Amino acid sequence: MSEISFDITKNFGVISEERGGWKKELNLVAWNGRAPKFDIRDWDPGHEKMGKGITLTREEASKLLELLQQALTAEA
Repeated sequence: MSEISFDITKNFGVISEERGGWKKELNLVAWNGRAPKFDIRDWDPGHEKMGKGITLTREEASKLLELLQQALTAEA
């Protein structure tokens, strides 16, 4: 299995934090030298280990925002 490289180009913030210091974060990440994408996943305190997550293009992130706003409005 090939090694995965990543570069966190921007941290937007922490969504939640678990015991042990792991945090679910929203970042802009360039994976394997590709263009950065929005990324939501768990990271250890040193950003050396990561959990499973999701990456989104700008268009996908915009659509997700739209759907979340609709869902939150409908829930109220």
